[in-house]
Amino acid sequence: MDFKQLRYFVQIIESGSLAKASRQLFIAQPALSQQLARLEAEVGKPLLVRSSKGVTPTENGAALHHHAKFVLRQLDQLLSIARQEPGTIGGMVSLGLAATTVCAVGVALVRRIRERYPGIVLNVVEGMSGHLAQMMQLGQLDLCILFSGNAISDLPSEPVIEEELFVMLPTDSSLVAPGLTKLSLAEAAALPLILPTSIHGLRRRIAAKFEERGLSTRVVAEIDSLSLLIACVRQGMGATIKPMAAALLEGEMRPGWRILGFSDASMKRPNYVYSVVPERLSPAASLVRTELKETIRQLVQSGAWKGVNLLC
Repeated sequence: MDFKQLRYFVQIIESGSLAKASRQLFIAQPALSQQLARLEAEVGKPLLVRSSKGVTPTENGAALHHHAKFVLRQLDQLLSIARQEPGTIGGMVSLGLAATTVCAVGVALVRRIRERYPGIVLNVVEGMSGHLAQMMQLGQLDLCILFSGNAISDLPSEPVIEEELFVMLPTDSSLVAPGLTKLSLAEAAALPLILPTSIHGLRRRIAAKFEERGLSTRVVAEIDSLSLLIACVRQGMGATIKPMAAALLEGEMRPGWRILGFSDASMKRPNYVYSVVPERLSPAASLVRTELKETIRQLVQSGAWKGVNLLC
Protein backbone atom coordinates (compact mmCIF):
# COMPACT_ATOMS: atom_id res chain seq x y z
CA MET A 1 0.00 0.00 0.00
CA ASP A 2 1.32 3.45 -0.85
CA PHE A 3 0.06 7.02 -0.45
CA LYS A 4 -0.84 7.26 -4.13
CA GLN A 5 -3.25 4.35 -3.79
CA LEU A 6 -4.81 5.94 -0.70
CA ARG A 7 -5.31 9.24 -2.54
CA TYR A 8 -6.93 7.41 -5.45
CA PHE A 9 -9.19 5.46 -3.10
CA VAL A 10 -10.31 8.59 -1.21
CA GLN A 11 -11.10 10.35 -4.49
CA ILE A 12 -13.14 7.36 -5.73
CA ILE A 13 -15.23 7.36 -2.53
CA GLU A 14 -15.80 11.11 -2.64
CA SER A 15 -16.60 11.13 -6.37
CA GLY A 16 -19.03 8.23 -6.07
CA SER A 17 -17.80 6.52 -9.23
CA LEU A 18 -14.57 5.46 -10.90
CA ALA A 19 -15.45 7.46 -14.02
CA LYS A 20 -15.79 10.73 -12.07
CA ALA A 21 -12.67 9.98 -10.03
CA SER A 22 -10.62 9.29 -13.15
CA ARG A 23 -11.59 12.71 -14.52
CA GLN A 24 -10.74 14.41 -11.22
CA LEU A 25 -7.37 12.65 -11.03
CA PHE A 26 -6.57 12.91 -14.75
CA ILE A 27 -5.97 9.15 -14.85
CA ALA A 28 -7.40 6.67 -17.33
CA GLN A 29 -10.19 4.61 -15.75
CA PRO A 30 -8.57 1.22 -16.46
CA ALA A 31 -5.38 2.36 -14.70
CA LEU A 32 -7.44 3.59 -11.74
CA SER A 33 -9.29 0.26 -11.59
CA GLN A 34 -5.92 -1.53 -11.50
CA GLN A 35 -4.73 0.56 -8.56
CA LEU A 36 -7.99 -0.14 -6.72
CA ALA A 37 -7.67 -3.88 -7.38
CA ARG A 38 -4.13 -3.87 -5.97
CA LEU A 39 -5.31 -2.04 -2.87
CA GLU A 40 -8.16 -4.49 -2.29
CA ALA A 41 -5.76 -7.41 -2.81
CA GLU A 42 -3.37 -6.00 -0.23
CA VAL A 43 -6.14 -5.34 2.28
CA GLY A 44 -7.64 -8.74 1.59
CA LYS A 45 -11.19 -7.43 1.74
CA PRO A 46 -13.55 -5.84 -0.80
CA LEU A 47 -13.60 -2.07 -0.28
CA LEU A 48 -16.35 -0.99 -2.67
CA VAL A 49 -19.79 -2.11 -3.71
CA ARG A 50 -20.23 -1.47 -7.42
CA SER A 51 -23.59 -0.81 -9.05
CA SER A 52 -25.02 0.90 -12.13
CA LYS A 53 -25.35 4.07 -10.04
CA GLY A 54 -21.67 4.14 -9.02
CA VAL A 55 -19.76 2.87 -6.02
CA THR A 56 -20.29 2.92 -2.25
CA PRO A 57 -17.82 1.80 0.42
CA THR A 58 -18.17 -1.49 2.23
CA GLU A 59 -17.81 -1.42 6.02
CA ASN A 60 -14.08 -2.05 5.59
CA GLY A 61 -13.90 0.57 2.86
CA ALA A 62 -15.60 3.17 5.04
CA ALA A 63 -13.12 2.46 7.85
CA LEU A 64 -10.18 2.77 5.46
CA HIS A 65 -11.57 6.00 4.01
CA HIS A 66 -11.92 7.53 7.49
CA HIS A 67 -8.32 6.77 8.47
CA ALA A 68 -6.89 7.49 5.00
CA LYS A 69 -8.26 11.05 5.12
CA PHE A 70 -6.48 11.65 8.41
CA VAL A 71 -3.21 10.02 7.27
CA LEU A 72 -3.14 12.01 4.03
CA ARG A 73 -3.77 15.28 5.87
CA GLN A 74 -0.94 14.45 8.25
CA LEU A 75 1.33 13.65 5.30
CA ASP A 76 0.53 16.98 3.64
CA GLN A 77 1.31 18.78 6.89
CA LEU A 78 4.59 16.91 7.30
CA LEU A 79 5.68 17.78 3.78
CA SER A 80 4.74 21.42 4.33
CA ILE A 81 6.75 21.54 7.59
CA ALA A 82 9.75 19.90 5.90
CA ARG A 83 9.71 22.47 3.09
CA GLN A 84 9.43 25.59 5.22
CA GLU A 85 12.37 27.82 6.02
CA PRO A 86 14.17 27.18 9.34
CA GLY A 87 12.73 29.21 12.21
CA THR A 88 9.36 29.78 10.52
CA ILE A 89 5.99 28.16 11.10
CA GLY A 90 3.95 27.06 8.13
CA GLY A 91 1.60 24.46 6.74
CA MET A 92 -2.08 24.18 5.99
CA VAL A 93 -4.65 24.63 8.75
CA SER A 94 -8.30 23.73 8.12
CA LEU A 95 -10.86 25.74 10.07
CA GLY A 96 -14.61 25.07 9.98
CA LEU A 97 -17.00 27.99 10.49
CA ALA A 98 -20.76 28.43 10.19
CA ALA A 99 -21.92 30.94 7.58
CA THR A 100 -22.83 33.62 10.14
CA THR A 101 -19.44 33.25 11.84
CA VAL A 102 -17.71 33.65 8.47
CA CYS A 103 -19.59 36.95 7.99
CA ALA A 104 -18.32 38.27 11.32
CA VAL A 105 -14.76 37.00 11.59
CA GLY A 106 -13.71 35.52 8.24
CA VAL A 107 -12.04 38.47 6.50
CA ALA A 108 -10.37 39.79 9.66
CA LEU A 109 -8.91 36.38 10.51
CA VAL A 110 -7.61 35.64 7.01
CA ARG A 111 -5.99 39.08 6.88
CA ARG A 112 -4.41 38.60 10.32
CA ILE A 113 -2.94 35.21 9.43
CA ARG A 114 -1.63 36.44 6.08
CA GLU A 115 0.08 39.43 7.71
CA ARG A 116 1.55 37.61 10.72
CA TYR A 117 2.20 34.11 9.42
CA PRO A 118 2.66 34.10 5.63
CA GLY A 119 3.85 30.49 5.80
CA ILE A 120 0.46 29.29 7.02
CA VAL A 121 -2.16 28.43 4.41
CA LEU A 122 -5.54 28.91 6.05
CA ASN A 123 -8.26 26.64 4.62
CA VAL A 124 -11.64 28.00 5.77
CA VAL A 125 -14.52 25.55 5.34
CA GLU A 126 -18.03 27.00 5.60
CA GLY A 127 -20.89 24.70 6.60
CA MET A 128 -23.66 23.90 9.04
CA SER A 129 -22.52 23.01 12.53
CA GLY A 130 -23.61 19.36 12.25
CA HIS A 131 -21.55 18.88 9.11
CA LEU A 132 -18.55 20.64 10.64
CA ALA A 133 -18.76 18.42 13.72
CA GLN A 134 -18.74 15.36 11.49
CA MET A 135 -15.71 16.66 9.60
CA MET A 136 -13.88 17.22 12.90
CA GLN A 137 -14.64 13.66 13.97
CA LEU A 138 -13.34 12.34 10.65
CA GLY A 139 -10.08 14.27 11.05
CA GLN A 140 -10.82 16.56 8.10
CA LEU A 141 -10.54 19.77 10.14
CA ASP A 142 -7.97 21.03 12.65
CA LEU A 143 -10.29 23.54 14.29
CA CYS A 144 -13.91 24.62 14.17
CA ILE A 145 -16.47 26.73 15.99
CA LEU A 146 -19.61 24.90 17.12
CA PHE A 147 -22.62 25.97 19.16
CA SER A 148 -22.66 23.29 21.85
CA GLY A 149 -20.13 22.36 24.48
CA ASN A 150 -20.80 18.64 24.05
CA ALA A 151 -21.03 18.47 20.25
CA ILE A 152 -17.92 16.23 20.10
CA SER A 153 -17.30 14.51 23.42
CA ASP A 154 -13.76 13.29 22.74
CA LEU A 155 -12.25 16.57 21.47
CA PRO A 156 -11.18 19.57 23.56
CA SER A 157 -13.30 22.72 23.40
CA GLU A 158 -13.50 26.09 25.09
CA PRO A 159 -16.26 28.74 25.14
CA VAL A 160 -15.40 32.00 23.38
CA ILE A 161 -18.57 34.06 22.95
CA GLU A 162 -22.30 34.06 23.49
CA GLU A 163 -24.41 35.56 20.68
CA GLU A 164 -27.81 37.14 21.22
CA LEU A 165 -30.52 36.36 18.68
CA PHE A 166 -32.55 39.15 17.08
CA VAL A 167 -35.50 39.63 14.76
CA MET A 168 -34.13 40.96 11.46
CA LEU A 169 -36.08 42.69 8.71
CA PRO A 170 -35.49 45.53 6.20
CA THR A 171 -35.71 49.12 7.44
CA ASP A 172 -38.59 49.83 5.04
CA SER A 173 -40.60 46.76 6.11
CA SER A 174 -44.22 47.36 7.13
CA LEU A 175 -44.32 44.18 9.22
CA VAL A 176 -43.28 46.02 12.40
CA ALA A 177 -44.39 49.50 13.46
CA PRO A 178 -41.73 52.24 13.11
CA GLY A 179 -39.88 53.20 16.26
CA LEU A 180 -40.03 49.81 17.94
CA THR A 181 -36.66 48.46 19.07
CA LYS A 182 -37.89 45.28 20.75
CA LEU A 183 -40.61 42.69 20.26
CA SER A 184 -42.24 40.20 22.58
CA LEU A 185 -42.00 36.52 21.71
CA ALA A 186 -45.73 36.56 20.84
CA GLU A 187 -45.22 39.49 18.46
CA ALA A 188 -42.29 37.74 16.80
CA ALA A 189 -44.26 34.50 16.47
CA ALA A 190 -47.01 36.37 14.61
CA LEU A 191 -44.60 37.57 11.90
CA PRO A 192 -44.13 35.67 8.64
CA LEU A 193 -40.79 34.05 9.40
CA ILE A 194 -38.07 32.71 7.12
CA LEU A 195 -35.94 30.27 9.11
CA PRO A 196 -33.45 27.44 8.58
CA THR A 197 -34.77 23.87 8.49
CA SER A 198 -35.02 21.79 11.65
CA ILE A 199 -31.68 20.05 10.96
CA HIS A 200 -30.08 23.40 11.79
CA GLY A 201 -29.24 23.83 15.47
CA LEU A 202 -30.33 27.47 15.41
CA ARG A 203 -33.84 26.50 14.28
CA ARG A 204 -34.16 23.97 17.08
CA ARG A 205 -33.02 26.58 19.61
CA ILE A 206 -35.61 29.08 18.32
CA ALA A 207 -38.40 26.49 18.23
CA ALA A 208 -37.69 25.41 21.80
CA LYS A 209 -38.00 28.98 23.07
CA PHE A 210 -41.40 29.48 21.41
CA GLU A 211 -42.62 26.07 22.58
CA GLU A 212 -41.75 27.02 26.18
CA ARG A 213 -44.36 29.79 25.88
CA GLY A 214 -46.87 27.65 23.99
CA LEU A 215 -46.53 29.80 20.88
CA SER A 216 -46.91 28.68 17.28
CA THR A 217 -44.84 30.40 14.60
CA ARG A 218 -45.78 31.46 11.06
CA VAL A 219 -42.93 29.94 9.06
CA VAL A 220 -43.40 30.89 5.38
CA ALA A 221 -40.11 29.45 4.07
CA GLU A 222 -37.31 27.19 5.31
CA ILE A 223 -33.88 28.01 3.86
CA ASP A 224 -30.50 26.67 4.98
CA SER A 225 -28.49 28.94 2.66
CA LEU A 226 -27.65 32.11 4.59
CA SER A 227 -27.16 34.22 1.45
CA LEU A 228 -30.53 33.16 0.00
CA LEU A 229 -32.33 33.56 3.32
CA ILE A 230 -30.97 37.09 3.74
CA ALA A 231 -31.87 37.96 0.13
CA CYS A 232 -35.46 36.78 0.62
CA VAL A 233 -35.85 38.77 3.83
CA ARG A 234 -34.36 41.84 2.14
CA GLN A 235 -36.95 41.46 -0.64
CA GLY A 236 -39.72 41.76 1.95
CA MET A 237 -40.85 38.14 1.93
CA GLY A 238 -40.74 37.91 5.71
CA ALA A 239 -38.59 38.43 8.80
CA THR A 240 -35.96 36.12 10.29
CA ILE A 241 -34.33 35.40 13.65
CA LYS A 242 -30.54 35.37 13.54
CA PRO A 243 -27.48 36.49 15.51
CA MET A 244 -26.12 39.95 14.68
CA ALA A 245 -23.37 38.35 12.58
CA ALA A 246 -25.92 37.56 9.84
CA ALA A 247 -26.20 41.30 9.16
CA LEU A 248 -22.44 41.69 8.73
CA LEU A 249 -20.64 41.66 5.41
CA GLU A 250 -16.83 41.45 5.47
CA GLY A 251 -16.96 42.49 9.12
CA GLU A 252 -19.16 45.59 8.58
CA MET A 253 -22.87 46.06 9.11
CA ARG A 254 -24.88 45.76 5.91
CA PRO A 255 -27.05 48.85 5.33
CA GLY A 256 -30.83 48.77 5.37
CA TRP A 257 -31.55 46.47 8.32
CA ARG A 258 -33.68 46.74 11.45
CA ILE A 259 -32.34 44.59 14.28
CA LEU A 260 -34.91 44.07 17.05
CA GLY A 261 -34.25 42.44 20.40
CA PHE A 262 -36.75 40.51 22.52
CA SER A 263 -38.52 42.34 25.33
CA ASP A 264 -39.65 39.35 27.36
CA ALA A 265 -37.10 36.61 26.66
CA SER A 266 -33.42 35.95 26.32
CA MET A 267 -32.34 34.05 23.22
CA LYS A 268 -28.62 33.31 23.15
CA ARG A 269 -26.28 30.95 21.34
CA PRO A 270 -22.88 30.04 22.85
CA ASN A 271 -19.87 29.50 20.57
CA TYR A 272 -17.11 26.98 21.33
CA VAL A 273 -13.74 26.56 19.65
CA TYR A 274 -12.98 22.87 19.06
CA SER A 275 -9.57 21.52 18.13
CA VAL A 276 -8.01 18.13 17.52
CA VAL A 277 -6.37 16.45 20.50
CA PRO A 278 -3.14 18.18 21.64
CA GLU A 279 -0.78 15.48 20.32
CA ARG A 280 -2.24 15.94 16.83
CA LEU A 281 -2.44 19.74 16.89
CA SER A 282 0.31 21.15 14.67
CA PRO A 283 2.23 24.32 15.67
CA ALA A 284 0.48 26.16 12.82
CA ALA A 285 -2.96 25.04 13.99
CA SER A 286 -2.14 26.05 17.56
CA LEU A 287 -1.22 29.53 16.34
CA VAL A 288 -4.41 29.83 14.29
CA ARG A 289 -6.48 28.85 17.33
CA THR A 290 -4.82 31.61 19.37
CA GLU A 291 -5.24 34.17 16.57
CA LEU A 292 -8.88 33.17 16.06
CA LYS A 293 -9.71 33.83 19.70
CA GLU A 294 -7.79 37.12 19.67
CA THR A 295 -9.49 38.24 16.45
CA ILE A 296 -12.90 37.55 17.97
CA ARG A 297 -11.92 39.39 21.16
CA GLN A 298 -10.81 42.48 19.21
CA LEU A 299 -13.93 42.52 17.02
CA VAL A 300 -16.19 42.37 20.07
CA GLN A 301 -14.26 44.89 22.17
CA SER A 302 -14.03 47.37 19.28
CA GLY A 303 -17.78 47.20 18.70
CA ALA A 304 -17.41 45.81 15.19
CA TRP A 305 -19.25 42.64 16.28
CA LYS A 306 -22.30 43.67 18.28
CA GLY A 307 -24.79 41.56 20.18
CA VAL A 308 -22.04 39.34 21.58
CA ASN A 309 -20.69 38.64 25.08
CA LEU A 310 -17.14 37.42 25.52
CA LEU A 311 -16.76 34.18 27.49
CA CYS A 312 -12.95 33.97 27.44
